[in-house]
Amino acid sequence: MPDTFKAAALLDARTHGSGSVDAGGFQLLRKTRRDRMQATLRRVKDELKRRRHKPIPDQGNWLAQMVRGCNAYHAVPTNYRSLVLFRVRVTQLWKRALMRCGQRSTVPWERMMRLRDRYLPQPRILHPWPECRFAVKHPRWEPCA
Repeated sequence: MPDTFKAAALLDARTHGSGSVDAGGFQLLRKTRRDRMQATLRRVKDELKRRRHKPIPDQGNWLAQMVRGCNAYHAVPTNYRSLVLFRVRVTQLWKRALMRCGQRSTVPWERMMRLRDRYLPQPRILHPWPECRFAVKHPRWEPCA
């Protein structure tokens, strides 16, 4: 896939805003669109309802795959807070789903945190800054060309 299509695919799922860096300069802020995140969380919730009676390791592996996929797509600089929020919301949905299966209706948060740390990956920025990503080496851009 050419870089232009990758860039277009990355930019369409985010809202853009202006911000400032610590030195006081202008910075373009990119953040996951709220409606897309809510739609994804709705799909996760519906799928957790269907997988409610599967073993916890199966649920955890599936959720880990979902979180990794969202992180891979949305992990651009300045979007870290949205990644953390997505992981928190998935944890809350998973806890609610686990509380619905069986007659023991309580899942303590200590256990939920252990499950979260075991299965759900930590969010981290995976994509480089735009000026690094588009720094292409081409012969006609060399000084001697």
